[in-house]
Amino acid sequence: MLPSKHFWIMDLGFRKMTLFLSDLLALYVSLGVTIFIGYFGEFDVDLYVSHAIPFSFLYLIWLTILYVFDLYDLSVPMTSAPFLRRWVGALALLLGTGITFFYAFPFLGISPKTNLAIHVAVFGLLAYLARRSFLKHASVWSIGLLDLSPEESREMERIIHAYRHQGYTCASLGEEGSDLPTMIQQHRVHVVILPRSMFSNKDRVAQMYQSLGTGVVFLDLPAAYEMFARRIPVDSIDERWFLQYLQLPSQRSFVALKRFMDICGAFVLLVFTSPFWFIIAVLIKVTDSGPVFYRQQRIGQHRERFSIIKFRTMRMDAEAQGVQWASKQDTRVTRVGAFLRRTHLDELPQMLNVLKGELSLVGPRPERPEFVNQLEVEIPHYRARHFIKPGFTGWAQIKFRYARSVEDSKTKFEYDLYYIKNRSAIMDVLILLKTIQLFFRHA
Repeated sequence: MLPSKHFWIMDLGFRKMTLFLSDLLALYVSLGVTIFIGYFGEFDVDLYVSHAIPFSFLYLIWLTILYVFDLYDLSVPMTSAPFLRRWVGALALLLGTGITFFYAFPFLGISPKTNLAIHVAVFGLLAYLARRSFLKHASVWSIGLLDLSPEESREMERIIHAYRHQGYTCASLGEEGSDLPTMIQQHRVHVVILPRSMFSNKDRVAQMYQSLGTGVVFLDLPAAYEMFARRIPVDSIDERWFLQYLQLPSQRSFVALKRFMDICGAFVLLVFTSPFWFIIAVLIKVTDSGPVFYRQQRIGQHRERFSIIKFRTMRMDAEAQGVQWASKQDTRVTRVGAFLRRTHLDELPQMLNVLKGELSLVGPRPERPEFVNQLEVEIPHYRARHFIKPGFTGWAQIKFRYARSVEDSKTKFEYDLYYIKNRSAIMDVLILLKTIQLFFRHA
C-alpha cells in the first residue's frame, strides 16, 4: 500500500498535469531530434537554443490544441478509437499551424517544409509512448465504499468505473455497522469513501483512528465527487460544508484580474464576431419577422436583477402561456434559432453585459427570476450560486447540457459549486478554450 502522504498521486488533476508536462518535455526533446536529423548529424547548444526560442511560442499554440482536442481527458482509454482519432487529428492540426506560424513569422531561416513534418512525427511518437509508459506504471488504487446508500454506491461505482483503465477499482465494503479495520484488511483498499455524516459518528471515527498508520485515506462523499466527477453533490453537504469551504475572502487581486480579463475578452470577441452580427440579424429578419434582439430579466450576483441581451431564437408568442422550461424538441424555437442555440451564437450580444459588469466571461449562468424562485425551494443551498458574478459561459455549460428540468438544474448547480470552490484565472482560461471547442463541434 502507498502511504497516505502519496495520496496526491491518485488525484486526476495531478495525473493530467503530469501528462501535460510530459508533452512539454516531448516537444523540446523532439525538437533536438529534428535538428539532429535536419542538419545531418550536426548538433550544438547554440543551434538548439536558436530554434527553441521561436518554437516556444509555437508550443503554446500546440499545447492549447492538444487540450482543445480533449487529449487530457483521462476517461478516454489511449487505445480506443476515439482517442486515436483525436490524436491523429491533433497532430495534423499541429503541422498545419506550425507551417502557418513560420510562414507568417519567419525566424532564422527555419524551413517548415523540411523540418516541421519530422518534428510533429517525432513528437507524436514520443508523447504517445510516454503516455503509454505513464499508464503502465501508474499506481493501482483500490477504493472502498462504506455506509453509503444503494443509490450513492451505484453512482459512485459508475463514476469511478469510467477511470478503470487508469488503475482505479471500486468495491463496496459493507453497510453501517461493519467493522472498518477488518473490511480494510480483507479488501486491501487504499481509499475509503464514507458519507460526510460518518465523520461525526463516534464509533466510525474511533475505527478510522485504529486504521491510522496503515496508509489508508478516508474521504467524505463530497470530496470523492469533487475528485472524480468535478462537481459537489448538494444532497451530501450541509451548512458546515459551506462554512468550511465557501467563506469567500475579498480576493481583490483575483477580482481585479478577472475584471481585466472580462473587458479584454469581451472587446476581442466583439471585434472578431462583428461580421456574424449582421448575417445573424438578416437571417432572423428574413425567416421570422420581428425584433432581432431579445431582452430578458435574469438574477445576478447578490440576487440583483438585470436585463440580458440575446439574439432572438423563439417565436414572438413563445411565452403566451407563461414561462416554460426549454425542451429538446422545442416547437417554439425558430429554424434559425435552433442553429443559433446549438452553436451558442445567440449568446454573443451578452458581451455588452460583460462590458457593463453585469456578467463575467466565466461563472454560473444567470437564471430567470421565475425559475430561481422555484429552484431555491426545490434544490438545497441553491442561493449559493449567487455568491459570485454570473457568467457568459461556465463549468456547468461545458460539462452538461441545457437544463430542461429541476433535476437538470440540480446537476448544473453541482458543477457550479465546484467552480465556485475552485475558481481561478487558469480555470477560467481552460473553460473559455472548452467553450470555443464546443462552438466548432456543434457548428
